[in-house]
Amino acid sequence: MPSRARTATVLAAILLTAPTACTRTEAGDRGADPSPGSRAPSASAAPFGPLLAGMPPYLAAGNVYASAGPNMLSQAVRGDRALVYVPNTKSNDVWVIDPATYKVVGKFPGGPEAQHVVPSYDLRTLYVASSRVPDGGVVPVDPRTGRPGTFVNLRDVYNLYFTPDGRQAIVVAEAYQRLDLYDPRTWRRTRSVRFPQCGGINHMDYSADGRTMLWSCEFANRMLVLDTATLRELREFPLARASDGMPQDTRLTPDGRHFLVADMHADGVYVFDGQATRQTGFIPTGRGAHGIYFSRDGRLGYVTNRDAGTITVLDLATLKPTTTWRIPGGGSPDMGGLSADGRVLWLSGRYHDEVYALSTADGRLLARIPVGRGPHGLTVWPQPGRYSLGHTANIR
Repeated sequence: MPSRARTATVLAAILLTAPTACTRTEAGDRGADPSPGSRAPSASAAPFGPLLAGMPPYLAAGNVYASAGPNMLSQAVRGDRALVYVPNTKSNDVWVIDPATYKVVGKFPGGPEAQHVVPSYDLRTLYVASSRVPDGGVVPVDPRTGRPGTFVNLRDVYNLYFTPDGRQAIVVAEAYQRLDLYDPRTWRRTRSVRFPQCGGINHMDYSADGRTMLWSCEFANRMLVLDTATLRELREFPLARASDGMPQDTRLTPDGRHFLVADMHADGVYVFDGQATRQTGFIPTGRGAHGIYFSRDGRLGYVTNRDAGTITVLDLATLKPTTTWRIPGGGSPDMGGLSADGRVLWLSGRYHDEVYALSTADGRLLARIPVGRGPHGLTVWPQPGRYSLGHTANIR
């Protein structure tokens, strides 16, 4: 979620494309681990109704993240280096941390205004998304080596998602108020749809059946609901908790029953039903509510409160806060993710040019690591799960 102001309208420009230098092959042996869609679910493993065509079936009932439990690494990622990638929006680079030693072990250019590090749908490439208009794009990174490839100019890649069938990449072109669809193998654009009513179109998640998208409109104080297959607008939700609301991270709860939406200016989390048909509640958390993450067992949610320097822990069964972790000496926890075993929550410190590692057992600060300027959507790698829907940690 940018701290900079973005122009509401920009001039159209010619799209430049280039082949991705270090994307590994789409196909490959995954050993004993099931690849997306390779195994039919049991009758009890698909309680969410008919899934979007081509979407992998769930392997367990009642938890859309059941395949992303502690250390459930697929064969595809087991040879990858254990690293934490930190994109820095103001210094336009990526700093790399060894999670075992908490030491910075590398740096490389991340593109102009590097925002998020996003795992590809098949988990075999990490993409650094950069958004400075008109020079943004992606830097592919080979997670086996941690080395970057050749920059691909795609224009204003503020965020990056993938359709549940893996066939299309969705570039969130925030400054253009637009979603750009690409073939993720060639990075050639196939379609663009503009949503002028959704200023600051930003973060998204899918319903459990993959048929519905819920998008945050950061600069319009509302949520936008789209049909996944057609990108047709289904409905909008004005947000009333704060007159200048700024909705941010949007995540589906593990049981698929609720969407949670962090709002920086409302200082808490909106709750919607799992099909995004109505708002059902609001949870106060802290100033600058920003990012949302889930424990590996699906029982807890972690909400980062960037302005308060705290993390609120939610009981997902009741949707009520259980405790608040405060970063000693202050901080600005923003985006991040959990370690593969779920024991460490890694977060960027957006305003303090640092990264935090916290114990999920008690919220204890394990490390505070100086990085580049404006750290944002960091990614912890490797991650459990079978496929990535995008952003920094939405892996199922």
